[in-house]
Amino acid sequence: MKKTLFLAIALMSGSVMAATDHYLLRDGNHVQHLKINTVGNDTNVTVDVDFEPNPDEAGKHACSALISGEAKVIAENELVLKKHIEGEARSCSVKVHLTPNGAKLEQSEECTYFAAGICKFASDGKELLKIK
Repeated sequence: MKKTLFLAIALMSGSVMAATDHYLLRDGNHVQHLKINTVGNDTNVTVDVDFEPNPDEAGKHACSALISGEAKVIAENELVLKKHIEGEARSCSVKVHLTPNGAKLEQSEECTYFAAGICKFASDGKELLKIK
């Protein structure tokens, strides 16, 4: 009985495709990490940043930020993660533009609620490289 149950679960789980991709950008003392996890039709995105001040940011403070949740697939190479700001009628939006070698990130102005100071989720046109 246990073997039959195990076999049935293994067969069912084999039909659901799962993939996790990681992307990284180090720009001076700024590090951005993107994780895209896809299981079936569900896509979850996590963006975390750790920023230490670069020499041209003297007097600024180090910061870290993280945003994650279910993303909406807008096009073949574009995802949008929206995170509602608690107690507000606004949301932070992070657009992920996938390229053959990586990803570029854009953020809405409301994302400063989650990433303040020198921290930001946007990659400013720079590409986070896909980790293979």
